[in-house]
Amino acid sequence: TPVELQAIVNGWAGRLAPRTVRRAYGVVRAVFAYGVAADMIGRTPCRAVKLPRVESLARRTPTPEEVARLAAAMREEYRPMVYLGAILGLRFSEVAGLRVGRLDLLGKSLSVEETVTRDAQGRPVFGPPKSAASRRTVALPTALAEMLAEQLRRRGITGADADELVFVSPDGGPLRYANWRTRVWVPACRQAGLDGLGFHDLRRASATALVLGRVDLKTAQTRLGHSDPRLTIGLYAQVVDQADRAASDLLGQHFLPPSRTERARSAHD
Repeated sequence: TPVELQAIVNGWAGRLAPRTVRRAYGVVRAVFAYGVAADMIGRTPCRAVKLPRVESLARRTPTPEEVARLAAAMREEYRPMVYLGAILGLRFSEVAGLRVGRLDLLGKSLSVEETVTRDAQGRPVFGPPKSAASRRTVALPTALAEMLAEQLRRRGITGADADELVFVSPDGGPLRYANWRTRVWVPACRQAGLDGLGFHDLRRASATALVLGRVDLKTAQTRLGHSDPRLTIGLYAQVVDQADRAASDLLGQHFLPPSRTERARSAHD
């Protein structure tokens, strides 16, 4: 019954993190939903069950200077990954699944068609992108296209090696996030003074740059591979200090006379 299920959820909440409780409840709810659909039970007990509140985590959005510092600290063969995250907003799974044939370096574009995740045993598994919207083609800035071309030269592969992965582990296989994070990402973050930064924070930096650059919502949504524009707005289009300062300066110039500092600077110029 709903009362009994609520008691179970309350028991979980006493010893598990709120996000873990919600994931576990999601599995239970799916099982009961299947039971209803298969006519095994007449009604699901997952009704009016109160779940523990999940506090939103404060995440860091690296600045362009911090991104450059991190890239400089990164091992050379993985350095372009930083910019694929920060400039294109690619997820780690999308970067790890990137094959040579998905690059058009002359046309300066990149297609996201495949990702690398892991199975129950932690082994790399290739599959489609997260959603239909995640399957996308995005333009590359010239400098990033050149960086990727250098990556292929470094690995001794060309456009003819269409099925080759652009980034591989030391044994030549696909990257495993946990291993790569421990071996490459964390040491580089520590060296760059960015302890605690996650790869997904680069994606947030990309979205923030789109907002600051006043890129229209539809283009931002397409580049980030979001199926719903509300994801683009709710998760990424957050006010940042730089935008707030720009707004302050704009309003100050509109309503107030120049400050003494501004007058002095103008006179000096």
